[in-house]
Amino acid sequence: MKKAAIIGGGVIGGGWAARFLLNGWNVAVSDPDPQAERKIAEVLANARRALPALYDRALPPEGRLTFCDDMAEAVKDADWVQESVPETLDLKHRVLPAIQAAAGPLAIIGSSTSGFKPSELNMQGTRAIVAHPFNPVYLLPLVELVGDASICAQAADMLRTIGMYPLTIRKEIDAHVADRLLEAVWREALWLVKDGIATTEEIDESIRMGFGIRWAQMGLFETYRIAGGEAGMAHFMAQFGPALSWPWTKLMDVPEFNDELVDLIASQSDTQSGHLSIRELERLRDDNVVGMIRALRRTGSGAGGVVRAHEASLSEPGEREGLPITATRQVPVSWTDYNGHMNEAYYLEAASQATDRFMELIGADAAYVASGHSYFTVENHIRYLDEIHAGDRLTITTQVLAGQGKRLHLFHRLWRDNDTLAATVESMLLHTDLSTRRTSEPRAGVSKALTRWVARHAEMPAEGAGRSVGERPGGAG
Repeated sequence: MKKAAIIGGGVIGGGWAARFLLNGWNVAVSDPDPQAERKIAEVLANARRALPALYDRALPPEGRLTFCDDMAEAVKDADWVQESVPETLDLKHRVLPAIQAAAGPLAIIGSSTSGFKPSELNMQGTRAIVAHPFNPVYLLPLVELVGDASICAQAADMLRTIGMYPLTIRKEIDAHVADRLLEAVWREALWLVKDGIATTEEIDESIRMGFGIRWAQMGLFETYRIAGGEAGMAHFMAQFGPALSWPWTKLMDVPEFNDELVDLIASQSDTQSGHLSIRELERLRDDNVVGMIRALRRTGSGAGGVVRAHEASLSEPGEREGLPITATRQVPVSWTDYNGHMNEAYYLEAASQATDRFMELIGADAAYVASGHSYFTVENHIRYLDEIHAGDRLTITTQVLAGQGKRLHLFHRLWRDNDTLAATVESMLLHTDLSTRRTSEPRAGVSKALTRWVARHAEMPAEGAGRSVGERPGGAG
């Protein structure tokens, strides 16, 4: 099991700890703040609730978290060391040499700095690279890498294994790339508030109701390419290029940063969001981010594509009691209802994911569907045997009751936290020719695979299979 050392356990350091920990790494944290353990525990609680909700496959078993008073102890034997101390160059110049002295020669040393260049960080002869993430680190995949090309390449490979999107910056520059763009928007927003054009809430609405949604899945240039119509980017540039010389923005000027401006911004922000605690705002943010990334995941766009690729790399489940494990996942908050447990519709969704996985096992996969053949579900019967709550880990096994000819009869068992049978879902499917939309015989390869599964499962019990709605165990209801 790999080890990450997090030096500095604030908002960013805590997010790094959660990202590594929930992807199966052991994590050692060093922070002199006496509240560090409490703060990171709260970040972890949010991460455990949110990150698995992005995936339809279970993440690796969680690593071990330790807190070390001695930074050298935390760094010892670490594969990755992430410096996330406050953004002060003098402090980083004290911390980074101490990290390098204690770290192994092959350890990646990353700095979470949002503004300093590697040449500035390494003025004391250290080998750190910039590994600048975005909050919340456990959900947003982007991490900017700046520094030695070979180290950045190794770092990129390592970060992909924990579901991140490494963006290697071609040349070092103050504030890298993303924060320079954010700074431009931030400066203009400060002027709009100072000049009384809009409040903090109105500016936020202009982003989240409009271009923020576009940017989430297309970014800036692809969005503007579409704005150019059929003629594309060249037409957009010709049409809107002259606006660059118009006095629309004050990007070359900055409002005086005085107490009056601070009080104005702070009071408007309190009016806008003061009714919610920071933890409530974080959970609201996390739920919204999960929802958007899952929507993008369906098409593989933007951050959704990163999650989909990472999920494909997660280890395949094995077997349980002689049956194939066809799904493992954590139950997201969005699957629960007003009673606090999983809504009945999602039992069927979980089972349908298991069905899809079993179809892959017999060769009725995406390529088979593309060739014009598939199975259509014609009947389901669900038994709800126990409650399932948000955060519970589901393990689903699949038994083949019948698989001759056109019919495929499956019996799914939904296990909660690996020891409680929470539901069974019995499904009947018919093989279908997609060109005629009529039932048909499966192709030879699929038929042979099914025959083998039927033989394997023939003598296994299937308690609850074949029952009708309301029927009591042992007889008619």
